[in-house]
Amino acid sequence: QVQLVESGGGLVQAGGSLRLSCAASGSIFSINAMGWYRQAPGKQRELVAAITSGGSTNYADSVKGRFTISRDNAKNTVYLQMDSLKPEDTAVYYCNAEGRYRDYVDWSIKDFGSWGQGTQVTVSS
Repeated sequence: QVQLVESGGGLVQAGGSLRLSCAASGSIFSINAMGWYRQAPGKQRELVAAITSGGSTNYADSVKGRFTISRDNAKNTVYLQMDSLKPEDTAVYYCNAEGRYRDYVDWSIKDFGSWGQGTQVTVSS
């Protein structure tokens, strides 16, 4: 179906920046929304930012003005530029994508929703 591979996590000091990338691959027919979620220890997974194929964006209040989501539709890739990082941004960040794929068994077009494996972001104070 469709696989997502994330990269770009790491350790950074408060006030620093990181850029996450997530590339989708497989029998992709189209991708509608792509987004980033995060999950801190002991907390539920939460939406950080999302972007549609048309470029409309949505951000969690806690990251507005600091994080920027973008995508390259030709490369099926979504990015998350994270600036002015805070210790409370520490979490595992997961990429998510929803769209349609070609099933080569019967050549039909089907819906998919996929998650990446997660990448750790740690912000030290």
